[in-house]
Amino acid sequence: MKNYFQFDKYGTNFKREILGGITTFLSMAYILAVNPQVLSLAGVKGVSEDMKMDQGAIFVATALAAFVGSLFMGLIAKYPIALAPGMGLNAFFAFTVVLTMGIPWQVGLTGVLFSGIFFAILTVTGFREVIINAIPYQMKMAVSAGIGLFITL
Repeated sequence: MKNYFQFDKYGTNFKREILGGITTFLSMAYILAVNPQVLSLAGVKGVSEDMKMDQGAIFVATALAAFVGSLFMGLIAKYPIALAPGMGLNAFFAFTVVLTMGIPWQVGLTGVLFSGIFFAILTVTGFREVIINAIPYQMKMAVSAGIGLFITL
């Protein structure tokens, strides 16, 4: 394990990595409780049952997505980064796409699936990198600053 993850190269050890993993898990564990609440539109009055997703299924999907994503990042990419569903996009999906626009969650998730497949194809073919490299450096910095200002305000 020490050689596979190159502990010496990165100045770390097994104990430090385990402590980091536990800390990361504890800081992200709330997602397992909050994501099902948000996506199932729990507590929103006037929402029909057919618009609500099953909380148990969302919990399992959230746990599996976090497990598989984090496992791939650790074992294949060798980066100590944990992945889990984003708490901003889930709110956008539930409250804007489903609740405000009236799109059934099944149709919305189908769109999410197709967009994921599309971006995977862009990545595998190398076209994603071509697109990123076509954006001028100044534009990348301006977008980053704009997002920072948006979050601040």
